Amino acid sequence: MSEPNKILLFSYGTLQLDSVQLSSFGRLLEGHKDAIPGFRKEMLEIKDPEVIQQSGERFHPVVLPSKDPSDEVAGMVFEITENELAAADRYEVSDYERISVLLSSGKYAWVYVKASSAKHHK
Repeated sequence: MSEPNKILLFSYGTLQLDSVQLSSFGRLLEGHKDAIPGFRKEMLEIKDPEVIQQSGERFHPVVLPSKDPSDEVAGMVFEITENELAAADRYEVSDYERISVLLSSGKYAWVYVKASSAKHHK
């Protein structure tokens, strides 16, 4: 029996929290440190009460492309399944959108960025 395809998901914020992982995926994720070059981080006020309850935080970090190529955002990259990626999509509010980015390690991973900023990162 083959193992389901593993998907890489980069997290710089609340998806690293044990409480969010357990409520979203039903397990704690294993990962390693990495970064996304060419992005910067700012804070975003979350209005969705369910997300606030899961994370325990009203302000969540969000990343967007930076004009400074030396900027980078550190975080964790996790191996997840397609079902877990769908669960992450449900957790992230509409202020975020998922794009594929090249990590500092040279691997590609999904990451949630500020909605509408993704079109500027091509």
